[in-house]
Amino acid sequence: MKSISIFILLFAISHSIHSQEIGTNDSKLPYSMIDGYPDNFESGNIIKRMIDGLGYRYYWATDSLRNEDLDFKPGETNRTSRETLEHLYNLSGFILNSAANKPNIRPRPENNDTWEEMRSKTLNNLYTAADQFSKKSLKDIETTTLDFQRGDNASSVSFWHLLNGPLADALYHVGQIVSNRRASGNPLDPRVNVFMGKNR
Repeated sequence: MKSISIFILLFAISHSIHSQEIGTNDSKLPYSMIDGYPDNFESGNIIKRMIDGLGYRYYWATDSLRNEDLDFKPGETNRTSRETLEHLYNLSGFILNSAANKPNIRPRPENNDTWEEMRSKTLNNLYTAADQFSKKSLKDIETTTLDFQRGDNASSVSFWHLLNGPLADALYHVGQIVSNRRASGNPLDPRVNVFMGKNR
């Protein structure tokens, strides 16, 4: 009887650990808060602030996600949260490539990252892109294009499409993650204050 009790206890502890949030070393990740204000309202800083707002929202939307949250989908025809988060990772790479004036290669290579790696890369992509945009002059941004490379075929579109395309799309999908995690029983930390860019 004693051995059965010990087995049940060990199983319960193991299940509890597995069900808890998937840990990441959050102390090393950017965007737990938005630091201060830029020194001026130049265009590069305005774009940076938009990306910072996305980064803060993403950080907390994805904080302490469990496996059951990642596998959740609101309906049979919907993506799982994990699939939506992979799309967000790709969008963060698109935003970073735009900041670095690098082409977006199509088709994308297969992503074999763990969730922890993907979250870290997404946040760092956004942070690096925001920093690079903050250093761009108006002239730099006026001459920036979004470039695509598919084999020998190259194409470009105006920078404006970054704002109404990947940036707006990423904000939309972060909202989906917030909604999904609420539906899967793990709501967003109530201290999150997206207006101020730091937790209450």
